[in-house]
Amino acid sequence: MERSWQLAGHVFQLAEPGSYLTAQAGIQPVLVLRDQQGGLRAFRNVCRHRGSRVLSGSGHCGKAIRCRYHGWTYRLDGSLIGMPEVRSFGRIDKSALGLLPARVEQLCGLVFVNLDPAAAPLAELVGDLPERLARYRIPSLVPFSPTSGRQPVNWKIVIDNYLEGYHVPIAHPGLMRLLDYRRYEAQVHEHHVWFEAPLRDRPAGTRMERMYRRLVRPMPGLEPEGVRAWRYVFIYPNTALDLYPDQVMTWQISPDGVRRTRDTFMAYRPPRPGLRTRFVQRLNAKLNTLVHEEDVDLVENIQAGLATRGFTPGPLSAREAAVAWFAERVRADLGEAFATAPQNESHPEPAMASATGA
Repeated sequence: MERSWQLAGHVFQLAEPGSYLTAQAGIQPVLVLRDQQGGLRAFRNVCRHRGSRVLSGSGHCGKAIRCRYHGWTYRLDGSLIGMPEVRSFGRIDKSALGLLPARVEQLCGLVFVNLDPAAAPLAELVGDLPERLARYRIPSLVPFSPTSGRQPVNWKIVIDNYLEGYHVPIAHPGLMRLLDYRRYEAQVHEHHVWFEAPLRDRPAGTRMERMYRRLVRPMPGLEPEGVRAWRYVFIYPNTALDLYPDQVMTWQISPDGVRRTRDTFMAYRPPRPGLRTRFVQRLNAKLNTLVHEEDVDLVENIQAGLATRGFTPGPLSAREAAVAWFAERVRADLGEAFATAPQNESHPEPAMASATGA
């Protein structure tokens, strides 16, 4: 994961020089900050002395970064400038002991990091995605309602489930009542997938579903037809964006061992929302919490089923094209040797299902 572009946060958290946030790229701790010149910088979040994390959480560190363990101090450009009792170290080259740099880029206000110095720039990978996201004005939104959790399944199973709507008519009755399933469309690109999920023209279903459709209004800047669609984006390998008329949700799907997934959610909305908007956003949260709970049950069932001896995956529907795309991307990253390796009989999780323990 650390050699791919990983969502770290939002520019709202990095509004001025000295503001910072901490995140993880895979299992590696990362620090992102706004330097004195107004640029973004990222570093591995580890002091060069004894390995303490230099900062935690998010906030403002002033004009320098001071490790809380022994007080080694770094400029915002990562260079080491101070060491308590420096003479006790003898001759030392401070210039060789700066914070270890990482890559950082913005995508429409979302901050991504990458620990691979040779990785292709994110901007080159996502094609026209910035233009398609522009209508949601993500840089101007503010975060609210952070949530996190874990699922007892392999992370790739969670992503497989996100990447297809084929299960919606059977597994998500509420979502089926809201969406016009006939017009649900997945557009597969090299590094991301864009989903169009038009809402039904006539509100139907439960009182909560009807109320959401009747009250929702597009956020500032969103085209009028945007109120009639939910849109989803998956950015390889593990970032999901849910684009609603009333808010934007980010979801980072991270491996937490072979059979456990760590979920990190954050919602974003325009500043100073009115009572009606906040009410609609609560309705949205309730509707999608139900969908998420249904999905958690589904993927747990898949994880159990994949342990069945002798199982090999069946054919994929055209509606599951993004699942095949994801499996191929995982295979390519893991190398051809993995794709052709014989299955271990004690762990018969097939590569085709993109649900292996890698």
